[in-house]
Amino acid sequence: MISIVIAEDQSMLLGALGSLLDLEEDMEVAGKARNGEEALSLVKRHEPDICIMDIEMPLKSGLDAAEELKDHPCKVIVLTTFARTGYFARARQAGVSGYLLKDSPSEELANSIRTIMDGRRIYAPELIDMVYDDENPLTEREGQVIKLIADGKSTKEIASQLYLTNGTVRNYVSVILDKLEVTNRIEAISKVKEKGWIK
Repeated sequence: MISIVIAEDQSMLLGALGSLLDLEEDMEVAGKARNGEEALSLVKRHEPDICIMDIEMPLKSGLDAAEELKDHPCKVIVLTTFARTGYFARARQAGVSGYLLKDSPSEELANSIRTIMDGRRIYAPELIDMVYDDENPLTEREGQVIKLIADGKSTKEIASQLYLTNGTVRNYVSVILDKLEVTNRIEAISKVKEKGWIK
């Protein structure tokens, strides 16, 4: 019997997922959580085979919880409405076994759970396509510059930290804005964070 914990902050969806999986002869829902904190305590209490996590939940996100479970034998499946490359990149770094989208057919979830129990990983095909379409256009140095901008550093501070002139930093910023197809630093920071190109 495959033991499952589900973490989902929308009560109706949490109930529906639980009922659907309980109908499967080889599965049982050991616990239901409304946030990442509850999910972690249920995993510790029940030691399930699988934990299905939403991403955006109160107290602790599904990705934060997944990162804490990285070395735990429980396999994590992210089930979300968000097909974002940044989320997907973080989920892969956290070692999740599956990343599925909520608009997938319900039988697909049960089949994915069985496949993951056999030691394979399952990622929504849309995400694989996005990863290949969405390569980071920034060089390593440009990445360093945008990270320092995101940390709130001024042009002068960035120049000092990277041993560059102020003019060179301004050139880098201009190239970064062009490559990211944005008009200012705020948009640039927002884009690289959403895409998962900087932590």
